[in-house]
Order: sequence, then C-alpha cells, then structure tokens
Amino acid sequence: MNQYESDSLASDFIKAGYTVVPFDEKADVYIINTCTVTNKSDRKSRNSINKARKQDDAVVVVTGCYVDSTKQDLEANTGITFLIENKRKNQIFQMVDAYFNGELTHDNRKDDVFDFHTTDRGLRTRATIKIQDGCDSFCSYCIIPYVRGGGISRPNDDIISSIKNHLDEGFKEIVLTGINMSCYDYNGVNFIQLIKSILDIEGDWRLRISSLEPDMMGDEIVELFKHPRMTPHLHLCLQSGSEKILKDMKRTYTFSQYKSIIEKIRRVIPNFNVTTDLIVGFPTESEELFEKSLLACKEIGFGHIHTFKYSKREGTKAAEIKNQVEEKIKTKRSEIVRDVALELKKQYRESLIGLTQRVLVEKVKDGICSGFGENYVPVIFHGDSSMYNKFVNVKIIELEGDKEISLKGEAQ
Repeated sequence: MNQYESDSLASDFIKAGYTVVPFDEKADVYIINTCTVTNKSDRKSRNSINKARKQDDAVVVVTGCYVDSTKQDLEANTGITFLIENKRKNQIFQMVDAYFNGELTHDNRKDDVFDFHTTDRGLRTRATIKIQDGCDSFCSYCIIPYVRGGGISRPNDDIISSIKNHLDEGFKEIVLTGINMSCYDYNGVNFIQLIKSILDIEGDWRLRISSLEPDMMGDEIVELFKHPRMTPHLHLCLQSGSEKILKDMKRTYTFSQYKSIIEKIRRVIPNFNVTTDLIVGFPTESEELFEKSLLACKEIGFGHIHTFKYSKREGTKAAEIKNQVEEKIKTKRSEIVRDVALELKKQYRESLIGLTQRVLVEKVKDGICSGFGENYVPVIFHGDSSMYNKFVNVKIIELEGDKEISLKGEAQ
C-alpha cells in the first residue's frame, strides 16, 4: 500500500520537473511515508525523520500511519515542515510546490485516500492500483483500523479507468492492493464482480492480486484464477498455525479452513505460489503452539514467508494480555521461521525447474534480463534491451543464489 502511494507521489513531482533522488542524497525536500504496523516500523520512521531534520534548509514532510497514531508527539518535533494525515496524503505535491513558489495552497482536491495519479513508467514496470482502504476486522494485535479507519471501497468505474490509463501508459502487469481487499463492496459490486470486470479489459497484460484474507476465499475466487490474465500467485495471510492463537488473535478462520483453501486452489493449479505473513511471539504462544506454526508452514509449502515478531500496540486487545512473550524468545523463534522459510522457498522454486515461466522483463544489464514470472518468482536469463517491458517465455534450467534465490533459464 505505502509503495503504491509513494510511487504516485514521486510521479507527481517528476511530471512537474522535479528530480527524485535516493533518500541518502542531499535534497530540497524529504518525504517520509511512514508505517506503524510494528515497533520496528516506528523506529524506522523515527530514524528517517531524524535524518531528514538534520539537513539544513530542507523541507521535511512526514505522512502515513505513524502520523495518524502519534501526531500530537510529532507536532512537538521541531524541523518538520508538514505533518500530513493519510486522508490528505494525496495533496502533498500541491502543498510542497506552493511552499517553494511562496504561495498559499489552494488545492481543490478533496481529502481522498484514492485520489492518486498514474505512476510514472520510469519507476516500475508493474502498476499498483489501490482499490480499498481501511479495515473493520479489529484483529486483537492490529493497529491498522485505528490509524487507517474503517473499510472503504473505491468506485469500481474509477478503478477500471485507472487500470486502462496505466495500460495505455505501457504497463504490462496490474497489481491490486488494499488493506482488506476481500471486503471490497461499492454500490453492490463485490470483489469477485470487480475482478471479472477488470479481466474483461482487452490487451496483452496480466493481473496480480497482492493479498487477501482467508475467510473471504470461496469457490468463485478459485475459478477466477483459471483466467489466462490471472497470475497463479496469492499472498494469503496465515499469521499462526495454531488454532488457539488464531482465536486469540480474533482471526475469523481456522488453520484447517486455511489449508483446505490452498488444497482447493492447487487441485486446479498444481504449482500455484502461496506466500504469507506469520507472527511469532504473540502473547500466550507457548513452544508447543509455536511448533504448530512451523508444522503448518511445512504442510502448506509456502513460496515465501514474511516473518514478524509480535509488537505490542497500545490500544489493541492483545496489548492487555498479561502473558507477553520475552523479546529474546521472539527473536529466536523469528530466526527459526526464517530458516524454515528459506528451505521452503528453495523447495518451491526447485519444483519449477523444467517448466516455462512467462517473464515480464524489468531490467536489462550486461546482456542479462531479469524480471518476475507469472508465479511471482524472480527469473534471470540472457537477452537484450529490446526485451525490456516485454513478456518473454523462459524455460527454467536451474536455481541461482543461496538466500536470494533466482530461477535461471533460457528464452524460448
């Protein structure tokens, strides 16, 4: 979500003649789009803010969820030029541009979490489209509903129009994003109906769904993945393999239900790539319950696991639980999961050897093309600059790398 919004904001500046530079370089304005999902996210946000504040005469803009959760504290922080809540994030370019021109900001754009412009093609070959924001689930560990607000869906006509604009700009892959996309519902148009209308858009392109919640996965969504434009990959959040922990987290599914969903998908598409999030060290997670998560990961055979140490977020139900897990135990469990995740990633990618991936080439350097196949796996092969932003069928020959594992192949 933040990547999509950051890319759109950067594009606004690029189109107006500004030059976007790496954050470590000297700049006239620094924009920090923050996250507050974990304590680690908060630390990163604070470090970036402090680094920007040390730059003489620079305009410092801080926005995102960390602002919504700690705005009062940040207002006492000297050196920050603008503090922008999520609902006004779309207005950042106008505010900064007016500031540099010595003008007052007269922005006719309303507060709108969806009002972001088309991403500049120079930033990505995949275009991310935001279709939903906010969440009504209130999982016991999660701060997002408090800082992003309740669920809200973008008008379906706006989504279709935005996708068409991006395809006209030359993008070949569309990625849908949102906080809880499964709950999309705009004037009676639900998530399944939206996807069907998107897939009707003509052209040589493909669609990727970034992340869904398991409780909303039914037979209809499984059928959708048979469509030739749909990519056989889904980030389906598990969070824990323990039924007790899932209940304590106030997740609305069981592991057995989750596993059944994956089995149903893989009966239709055997090499379907499932990636996930896993939280370790949730309050009340014993060694026995942690082992259940490890076993669950192995049973599913995830292509990738994002591992998070539980972070106590004040105001959430989980923060009130007295039986908190020690930090050193969380760290140890996180390391164990990462080792398991690496082995599972290797096993999954080995299963693709001998098969063909349709690769969207994102980079060409020294005769080597790199990009992602339809299963959302990195692929490298010999090629030339004419292949950039093109689909190329690549037969997978072998794996390359120990931790950052890529598939190596030959263009067909």
